[in-house]
Amino acid sequence: MRIDLCICTFRRASVADTILSVAGAQIPADVDLRILVIDNDATPSARQTVADAAGRLPGSAGCHVEYHHVPGANISLARNAALDLAGADWIAFLDDDEIADPGWLAALIACAARQGADAVFGPSVPIYPPDTPGWMVEGDFHRQDVPLRDGKVQTGHTCNALLRWAGTAWCGERFDLRHGRSGGEDTAFFGRVHARGAAFARCDEACVREPVPRDRLSLRWLLRRRFRVGQTYGEIAGGPLARAKRLVLAAAKAGYCGLRILPVLHRPAARAFWLLRGTMHAGVCAGCIALPQADLYGAAPSTDPAAR
Repeated sequence: MRIDLCICTFRRASVADTILSVAGAQIPADVDLRILVIDNDATPSARQTVADAAGRLPGSAGCHVEYHHVPGANISLARNAALDLAGADWIAFLDDDEIADPGWLAALIACAARQGADAVFGPSVPIYPPDTPGWMVEGDFHRQDVPLRDGKVQTGHTCNALLRWAGTAWCGERFDLRHGRSGGEDTAFFGRVHARGAAFARCDEACVREPVPRDRLSLRWLLRRRFRVGQTYGEIAGGPLARAKRLVLAAAKAGYCGLRILPVLHRPAARAFWLLRGTMHAGVCAGCIALPQADLYGAAPSTDPAAR
């Protein structure tokens, strides 16, 4: 079984830890793993970091690392470069600030075989700093799981995924460059893959862990992210009739969430839950009427946007 793992990076030294965690994972003996690191910075700023990490891999790691410089500060451009380079049976995705659990890859592979799935998505579990607000930890609002709709997984994310690739009906799909700065490109991509017949599954045992930066420890940051998530879901609704139906339903849900806030105003975590949920549905409304999305990716060296 050949797997190409895509890790797109943009000015993050943490990509070295991501690479080392993958190499330290329990890679099944019959798996040939190649790590493709795509540097999206204007200059090849991650080249030495990646080379140093690759040099620290033991000979028994069971994988090798390739570095590619694809400038543009557009995450879709970087992901598409990885897809163009990929020639394996399967593609995996991780973010450049994540640490894979030892059983991460083996769990994804086992789940795909057990459920006959073409794509499997695991959770990204946040690691909160000590000074994180209590309501944020209680609500675990930085955790990323793929949602279930009507009891099924219909789209996915690139922070923790395994996708069947070579020879599939969807191997010609690419990430939308229009979403490469605003985010949501992975939601749209996997939505199209699903529409082409791919069977999706969720694997809660395949965990990766992501330290939460302090500039994300605010309700404002969470609201911006949830609104953008909703926008993308609204945009991929389909034709005018499907969008109209989704718009009406999302507006009703947003209003319902607003009402649910009132009884829990004294409970910060519950209040934030309903506010964030309502904001996501408001974003769906914005996506259904094609309001423009804000550019959140690659705007400045310190920007670490929801597009990730």
